[in-house]
Amino acid sequence: MIKRLTQGTPPIIATLDDLAKLANYSFMDFLNCDPDAKVNGCNHTPRQVFTGHYVPVTPTPIEDPEYVAHSKNFFRELGFADSMAKSADFIRVFSGDLTHVPEPMRKIGWACGYALSIFGTEYYQQCPFQTGNGYGDGRAISVLEAVINGQRWEMQLKGGGRTPYCRGADGRAVLRSSVREFLAQEHMHALGVPTSRSLSLYVSKTERVRRPWYSEGSRSLDPDMLVLEAVAISTRVAPSFIRVGQLELFGRRARKMEHPRAMEELAQIVLHLIDREYDDVIDQKLATTEKVVLLAREFLNRLTSLVANWIRVGYCQGNFNSDNCAAGGFTLDYGPFGFCDVFNSHYQPWTGGGHHYSFLNQPVAAERNFHMFCSALRPLLTAHQDCLEQLDEIESDFPKAMQTQMEEMWAAKLGLGVFHPALFNELITLMELTPVDYSMFFRELSMVPDDISLLKQSFYKNSTYHADSERMDKRWSAWLTKWKSLTQPCSREELSRQMKLVNPKYSLREWFMVPAYQQADTGNYSLIQELQEVMTQPYAEQSKGVDEKYYRPKPLELFGVGGSSYLSCSS
Repeated sequence: MIKRLTQGTPPIIATLDDLAKLANYSFMDFLNCDPDAKVNGCNHTPRQVFTGHYVPVTPTPIEDPEYVAHSKNFFRELGFADSMAKSADFIRVFSGDLTHVPEPMRKIGWACGYALSIFGTEYYQQCPFQTGNGYGDGRAISVLEAVINGQRWEMQLKGGGRTPYCRGADGRAVLRSSVREFLAQEHMHALGVPTSRSLSLYVSKTERVRRPWYSEGSRSLDPDMLVLEAVAISTRVAPSFIRVGQLELFGRRARKMEHPRAMEELAQIVLHLIDREYDDVIDQKLATTEKVVLLAREFLNRLTSLVANWIRVGYCQGNFNSDNCAAGGFTLDYGPFGFCDVFNSHYQPWTGGGHHYSFLNQPVAAERNFHMFCSALRPLLTAHQDCLEQLDEIESDFPKAMQTQMEEMWAAKLGLGVFHPALFNELITLMELTPVDYSMFFRELSMVPDDISLLKQSFYKNSTYHADSERMDKRWSAWLTKWKSLTQPCSREELSRQMKLVNPKYSLREWFMVPAYQQADTGNYSLIQELQEVMTQPYAEQSKGVDEKYYRPKPLELFGVGGSSYLSCSS
């Protein structure tokens, strides 16, 4: 069994040599390598992977890497010196070149396969072989596990080159999508939402690839041109990157007995997940069947809490397939995500996402992913009817647990001790009829205004509002009066303080990021760093200049513009 090492507070990690001493490769050491893989890591050609938990892969370095940004907050948490992010050997490794890493770091990384389920339905055709054996990490390559101050972290390059799962693509990420993911992870962590973390971001000064994207001002739903974009590698970090889809892959193989070790490999990956993500809440001495039941219960708690937090901060995952759902219960894979501007219960930033992955349907999407999670575990319990019944009961508990989390979240956003359905339903109706800017509305409400004049700063005032503004204002005023009556006897100052802790002032809107990554493409990274500074203090009152720039409704001319209001699956 893998044990999380305990150490005292480490000294500042100032060099790659210091970091190398903390390397500890549990995934490769405790799980099975693809027996058909080349041991030297030269596994870059698309092919079927039939068995094993991972394929050893050497990343493909980007050409002429240049520093863009690093997470100062995460470096501080890890005990890393900021200077390390700009050191030549650190840049070399985290832009994909492992050829000269100091021991005991390894010169080979690893990529993993996983299955695909969309809204609770198993799919195979997205795999180029129509079997499900060629779907997985197409451009994400893990390069290091390290135990730092008692916590295990896995470091993964996004855009690190081709793997057997690349499905014929180039294995690259572009600067645009890398900036989005880097900033989103920084922002979500600062919001208090469980997430993978950003470590570093490097861009190639010479290597570019063609990608479909939107022409300036385009109102096409899909990209309408090919653009040449700089390639980049961002490093994301998490306790593990095991996905629900990963468990599904091994669950499907075990269910169908696709090879002699299928059941054994399922048990191995599930126990490894417990060791990596749940060792603080699941006793290692328990039998495997008992661990599996507890795992389902703990994941239910984490997943329902996560999705309620997404909605609290106005986040929509956009593409919440099971392979984009971390089995550790945190946010993973920032591709077609978005933060709400104008409130719309059906808000969907991804043109291919549909209603099923829209903003307020995320609890239902989570339930479907939880169903696939339980289905993957089920083969391990077939000989234990009592455990199967417990798993069924946990699975059936999901809707109620999700509803409880949602009601507690809405009550907290409104500064109420308990959820009031009638008050909430009227609010949602008014928010959509007016409509309002989601984050600005709740922040202005957190000021506990005397009348609706402050709230109107968040109103977009569409045709419905203008057609009967007097009646709408009366409805808003009546709602505000009712709300304030329910917040008593809490003092105005204390109510405001509490509400500001759950209602962020600043939100990472897409139209903030567009000029940042456009400017970055010219070699100017100052706007990225400015956004990073603002968005890692989302609850704080910041300067008047920051407010004028980043605390305002979306400009009307940007509505319906591709790349600012919606996007295709980001690359």
